[in-house]
Amino acid sequence: MRPWLKRLGLGRALYYAWHWPRGAIAASRRAGGPFEQWRTARGRSAMKAAAARLPAPAAAAGRPVELHLLTGGRFWYQTAFCLWSFARQAGRTLAPVIYSDGSLTAGQRAHLARLFPAARFVAQAETLARLDACLPAGRFPALRDRWIRYPHIRKLTDPHAGSSGWKLVVDSDLLFFHRPQFLLDWLDAPDRPLHAIDIEKSYGYSDALLAALARAPLPPLLNVGLCGLNGAELDWEWIEDCCRQLIAAEGTSYYLEQALVALIVAGRASAVAPAEDYLTLPRPPEALDCRAVMHHYVADSKAWYFRRNWRVASR
Repeated sequence: MRPWLKRLGLGRALYYAWHWPRGAIAASRRAGGPFEQWRTARGRSAMKAAAARLPAPAAAAGRPVELHLLTGGRFWYQTAFCLWSFARQAGRTLAPVIYSDGSLTAGQRAHLARLFPAARFVAQAETLARLDACLPAGRFPALRDRWIRYPHIRKLTDPHAGSSGWKLVVDSDLLFFHRPQFLLDWLDAPDRPLHAIDIEKSYGYSDALLAALARAPLPPLLNVGLCGLNGAELDWEWIEDCCRQLIAAEGTSYYLEQALVALIVAGRASAVAPAEDYLTLPRPPEALDCRAVMHHYVADSKAWYFRRNWRVASR
């Protein structure tokens, strides 16, 4: 046992011997047990297969709509359904900008390009070259470290660093069931930040620390599943300092990106997506009825996403 522990590393051994099984058991209980997990996994596999067979959205008049998404090999099919359901409900041509996390294969890219011929794909090498020019690691060590270790930060840095103009960045695990008029109005004439509403405050850091860094009162329930910002307005030196101070004071957090965006838009008049129409974490009966314009499938709502609602969105 001792040589094995030495080769593997005591920390990794402890993780695989204790923390990983404990976490897996807890996740299984939250999901309803192994059978329910199997049902969700089967639905996920069916969704992947269906994404490759989606028909191209019908041609539409009007100025193309530009959405920005980060995706990769594990999530391309969710990106396909997000964009496809948006295009279908909006009745507008999409010209999405898709940022690869480095794992998007040629075949997966081809599926997305077939659905959205006007799509622009940003390779990770292109993103890194721009970050090296605009956010060099020597001047922005906290942000660049998080870029490597915490992919969520890329939804902030990759579309906006070294760029200007308003961009709506959306998560891939969204489905649209009705016309997203609120988003279309903003996309046609953006003039202020846009964000969604969370079910609870999820910033990952204490109120006292966030208040000390904020330039104004923070929005109480910001969610970055929908996030519209203007890159020209972003003070990257200040964002770097906030990132550094948050981590130094209270460590890393899964919600760091959300906390930084909350700090960025603090005190600003924003376009806030109505929570009843742009719903984070749908639960029954809405998770079955799909009366809202959009669902954002976070946490345990993914069971409805993978088993059922991608089919509802594609009827």
